[in-house]
Amino acid sequence: MDTSSPYGCKSNKSSEKFEVNGAFLKISEQIKAEFAGKTLDEVIQYLVGRIRGRYLFSHRLKTVFLSVGMLNRAIDNGEGEKMVKMAEALQSRGIQLIGDAVAQRPKVKAILIAGPSSSGKTTFSKKLCMALERNGYTAKSISFDDYYVDREKTPLDAKGGYDYESIYALDIPLFQKHFNQLLQGEEVELPRYDFTTGKNEPSGRRLRLEPNTVLIMEGIHALNPMLTGEIPSEALLRVYISGLTVAKQDNGTYQGTTDNRLLRRMVRDAQFRNTTASETLARWSSVRRGEDHWIVPFQENADINFCTGFQYEIALLKEKALPLLKEVPQTDPNYGEAQRLIWVCNRFHDLPVSLLPPDSLLREFLGGSAFEY
Repeated sequence: MDTSSPYGCKSNKSSEKFEVNGAFLKISEQIKAEFAGKTLDEVIQYLVGRIRGRYLFSHRLKTVFLSVGMLNRAIDNGEGEKMVKMAEALQSRGIQLIGDAVAQRPKVKAILIAGPSSSGKTTFSKKLCMALERNGYTAKSISFDDYYVDREKTPLDAKGGYDYESIYALDIPLFQKHFNQLLQGEEVELPRYDFTTGKNEPSGRRLRLEPNTVLIMEGIHALNPMLTGEIPSEALLRVYISGLTVAKQDNGTYQGTTDNRLLRRMVRDAQFRNTTASETLARWSSVRRGEDHWIVPFQENADINFCTGFQYEIALLKEKALPLLKEVPQTDPNYGEAQRLIWVCNRFHDLPVSLLPPDSLLREFLGGSAFEY
């Protein structure tokens, strides 16, 4: 059977730097060897607990390779629950190790988190807050969005629209001033950007860094040295996250490394932002261009690269993605891309969303999360 896609594809290959992480496969093999006399949860927690923090500190994303055929056979053999539990445990362990790394670096006062669209930055940040609290820290957040300049000062994109993805849309001197004041123990009044009026104004929210308080700042420019270059490096822990996946079809062709992020965004925006699949597809090429210009070039500035992709996630996302994609009419300019993604989804056998725990990062997109967004 021919498993190559009959449809052309757009920008579905990431320019991010990555390497295959063998931890997932090694642990999967050990589960069979050490399963006797233990429950699945006991074996997974024991093996995942043996992973140490040194594997996190890398300038490349460490992702897992798995063939679609292997994945489907595992699903058909009833191993879906094991895969999900193992991957969730690995991710939770990785986030906890970041919290532990902060505890070992007492000069760190802020964690900067950047990554491309639909990498799960919001859930990642919430779970990292919990990891820090387990180490006795209090986590506070600052939104980069509140440092936008007034709308009339915002740069324009090639089509004449306001370019909020440009770093020049941020009030860099004000951010640097506030951050340095916080590091010196001073209290600052944070700004608030009003998207309705397009004005930046005082928020009334005041912040001071108390002992054992760590700032978590998440945004597309978090790793850009133009924003943080004047801030002492030892005060920062830089984290780059991405949902990059590496999967191979049975005929040897590789899955697009950003398809899962596109499907994540489509499913999320349809549920929570009243956005159609066609609208998401139409914006995707612009989103990707912004990523390649403002986010990916600074990946190697990160102290930690963290992959938030799950090899089986399309098998979960397809339940909600397929009906959305099938609504794209043949007359729509995005029909071809919709059909390609339908083909991609149909390569994966079904996994029920009910296998995901309430705190899963994928719940940010599929719904049913224990977190509030």
